[in-house]
Amino acid sequence: MTSAEPARRIPAPAGETAEPGAGGSGLGRSGLGRSGLGRPSSGTTDAGASALSRMQRRLGAEPYRPGIWGWILPALVAVFAGILRLRDLATPHLLMFDETYYAKDAFALLTAGYELEWAEDADEAWLSGNAQPSDEAAYVVHPPLGKWLIALGLRVFGYDSAFGWRISAAVAGTLAVLLIAVIAQRMFRSVFLGAFAGMLTAIEGHHLVMSRVALLDIFMMFFVLAAFGALVADRYSGRRRLAEWAVAPSGPGPRLALRPWRLLAAVLLGAAVAVKLSALAFFAVFGVMVILWDLQARRAAGVDRWFRVGLLRDAVPAVLTVLPVAAAVYLASWSGWLFSREGWGRMWHLSHPAEGLAGLVPGPIRSLWNYHVSATDFHQGLSNGHEYASSPWTWPFMGRPVSMHYDGIAEGEVYAQTGETCQASACSSAVLDLANPLIWWAGLIAVVIVLALWLGRRDWRYGAILSGFVAGFLVWLLFPDRTMFFFYTISYHPFLILAITAVAALVLRIGTGAQHADGSRRGAGVIVAARQRNTVILLCFVLLCVAASVFFLPLWTGEMIPYEQWRMRIWIESWL
Repeated sequence: MTSAEPARRIPAPAGETAEPGAGGSGLGRSGLGRSGLGRPSSGTTDAGASALSRMQRRLGAEPYRPGIWGWILPALVAVFAGILRLRDLATPHLLMFDETYYAKDAFALLTAGYELEWAEDADEAWLSGNAQPSDEAAYVVHPPLGKWLIALGLRVFGYDSAFGWRISAAVAGTLAVLLIAVIAQRMFRSVFLGAFAGMLTAIEGHHLVMSRVALLDIFMMFFVLAAFGALVADRYSGRRRLAEWAVAPSGPGPRLALRPWRLLAAVLLGAAVAVKLSALAFFAVFGVMVILWDLQARRAAGVDRWFRVGLLRDAVPAVLTVLPVAAAVYLASWSGWLFSREGWGRMWHLSHPAEGLAGLVPGPIRSLWNYHVSATDFHQGLSNGHEYASSPWTWPFMGRPVSMHYDGIAEGEVYAQTGETCQASACSSAVLDLANPLIWWAGLIAVVIVLALWLGRRDWRYGAILSGFVAGFLVWLLFPDRTMFFFYTISYHPFLILAITAVAALVLRIGTGAQHADGSRRGAGVIVAARQRNTVILLCFVLLCVAASVFFLPLWTGEMIPYEQWRMRIWIESWL
């Protein structure tokens, strides 16, 4: 035994292991100076580049170049999704479910800049092309941005066809498919897995229905997903800058104050909240997530006093930049109301003079604050029964989907919505917010697997996926008495798809390691065969999901089918 102690290889911190499907490995500390990460011993360019590459791997910030297929495949999947969402979008020509509120509110915003009251028979007048809101301001509880987006469709295409009030939702849903494909591709470093996630989203019925109705939730989901993608991009960008510092450290660590991707995320999260206030849960959960990412990155890079430095140089600047930007976006969404004098509660501040420091707040802002206090009280007290209300505990099992529309057509009767004649003893036309059962229930299993994997491996991607699920689902458990609906789950739908993709990434790696379990080397041919087999398994899963979507498609698009065919697709009585 020599007197010199062999150099020890210290494992990378939890969460910095190889990315599933990436084919890499965790990089441990190997005597690179202070805290194990000092300057490389050689000053040559090659040595510096090698050290930078190692540090990027350690921080999970290696460059990723997907090539031309990394752009072509997501685009093709998005085009396919767009076709599904635009096909017969104007059918049925009805105000389905809450379209009766949001389409008319959008029209009022175009007319007055704020929501207006409508007569009780306004639906019939609207559908006949004679929209006539009153001059009286209406009290509504949701912020205006989602309705402004619906108004864009009305502005361009008019309201004489349902296409006008649904096109914005269809565009948002299509863009969300593109986003999920790109985000999954980057997270799992695989063009195949990106296309896998995009295709599952494109054909999934819950996502399809919500992309074909003029409700607000699809817009909130889009902005939340886009913000998540921006935060993932910020994670890579910030860690690459941190890696450059770590190979030649000086001082207590770099300042990463200018973070464009994070500011973009602030804009998008502000927009999500400006659609529905429930997006505040994502704002809070994502905020905690990125702070933990930053702290862990500085620890992994060997920054001295990483916790204090991370709070001062990352967390505090984030709060001081993100919150004002998001607040400004949210406030801008209320500009129509703020620049009016007739909006509901707009002049509240005149009858309620400010006292003390409240006098420093502009009157319109005080009125807007009072509006939000009233809306909060409304949401907390919303407990009226509804035929399609459901408990969040039933959502993972799809216990009570929402029927947006149903028509029964007698034999020989011409269905007014399509002009078709019912040839069976009875026919049905339905738009049911029902998820693809195979994808939805596989997603539930995948979330459980991802949770177990995160507890065991602390891989950041598993935690990121769970954060979206927590913000979109678990937050509703805090309000057990509130009236809730299954379509609220569209907010965490992307994270359900990402959970399935995470499991798919593990499937791709089965039998592809360099060694067998007994330590013997695995031949190149065996590895290639295993990869092909695993790819076929995932493709078969996608094909099964496509088959299920083809089967349920009539229930998602309002197609007229024989009653027996409709009833055959109602697998559970609670779906009625």
